[in-house]
Amino acid sequence: MESQALNGADKQRQVAQLMRRLENDLEEKALTTAQRVQILLQVRQYGTQPSNADPIYSRSGMNILTKYGVDGETAEVRRTALRCVANALLLEPKMRQTFVDTGYSGKLAENLKCDNSEDEMVLSRILFLSTYDTTLDFENLINNNSLGNNINHQIARHSKQFPKAGRKTLSQMDELALTDTLKLVFNISKLYPDLAVTFAPSIPYILKMISRMDIPSKPLDGLIGYMIYSLAMLDLEGKKTKHFESGSLFPKLNQNCNVDKLINILDRAVSAYGPEELETKAIPLLHTLIILYEVAPDGPRKYMQWLLLPEDNDRSLPIGYSDTLSSKLLRISTSPYPKLKTAISDLMFVLSGKNAENLTKSIGYGFAAGFLASRGMEIPQTAREAFATNAPEFDPEINPITGQRWSAERRDSGSPMTKEEKEREAERLFVLFERARLNGILNVENPVTQALHEGRLEELPDSDDSE
Repeated sequence: MESQALNGADKQRQVAQLMRRLENDLEEKALTTAQRVQILLQVRQYGTQPSNADPIYSRSGMNILTKYGVDGETAEVRRTALRCVANALLLEPKMRQTFVDTGYSGKLAENLKCDNSEDEMVLSRILFLSTYDTTLDFENLINNNSLGNNINHQIARHSKQFPKAGRKTLSQMDELALTDTLKLVFNISKLYPDLAVTFAPSIPYILKMISRMDIPSKPLDGLIGYMIYSLAMLDLEGKKTKHFESGSLFPKLNQNCNVDKLINILDRAVSAYGPEELETKAIPLLHTLIILYEVAPDGPRKYMQWLLLPEDNDRSLPIGYSDTLSSKLLRISTSPYPKLKTAISDLMFVLSGKNAENLTKSIGYGFAAGFLASRGMEIPQTAREAFATNAPEFDPEINPITGQRWSAERRDSGSPMTKEEKEREAERLFVLFERARLNGILNVENPVTQALHEGRLEELPDSDDSE
């Protein structure tokens, strides 16, 4: 196109001429609809590179384009003008406040009640970009310009595009529009938490779409990721609103359907991403699962425990060594990513009834010690004394440190240790035990010291021969 070839002063002159024609036509009404669209398309093309496009990236330019975007005589004129505005707000952040200053934000919020995804996309994108570094009053838009109702309308509209068969039928434009609307929900809810309650009616529709979507190879990327991010910001607990039926979280026909799909997504995610990516991508999903567990009835609670905590048949290896989801999560929790570690810790703690002893029984002393320490909680006394006292709270068939069955632990099939090896191993264990006791991890007397005081230590014979 000609607009791509022009640059420098020539581009600046051409842009200025186009913007003057648009400004004059606001009064003269001399252009045809086709001419207006053509000029706006040229302006949009020039605006994709802000350099030498000052007449677009100005207060006057923003006023002209926004006026066409609101008052244009056809959908095509309005849509094309608003695409120019959206480009400007994306490419030049200082234009976001300039747009807000035009005073047209309320009208755009009202226009979001539409059934055209191309219109939805550009309107949601402009309002989303305006959540950053502007004085736009979103509470006013919700109370006086129906922004919340119109966003809920769009999410409900898109939910009808997901058939029960499983495969989404959204066009690319539908998907782009829904993505921008979900991003708007997320930002408003995050930046203005008191306004999140407005979007509670959308919770059942978001869950419906998630339940009917195929899980992509990158489970937390794209549309399904934005759905989960938005869901995590909303009032799933129903603390502030009763605008949606709590039964939609756990439908009567299949109470486990929503938690099952979310756990499936989590299972795929821990295999598809490394800990560094999970540190940012998985936190909303883990948070959502925690909230759902806390508000769930007994059936879904037990189902979540079954899927997310180590099972009895997972005890043939030390906890964290098998290929189950619970083991994967525990392994990931040892990586140096604090948000991820905390989120997994919180999930395991909640699944264990927020009880330190239950947590220790579920995941083993080794993992539980770190989790409890990170929460500033003491390790249960029964766990500390498990070896010495065979505390009844702990299964005597299970090694409380590793969570593995004693019977499944590896047997040493090598040659017997020499006298020197036995002495070195005893010394190493003594030092490790003392270090743990001094650091507060253990609160019982070193068994070697105790045995010495009780006269139970014996000198090793000079010969290493058995007999």
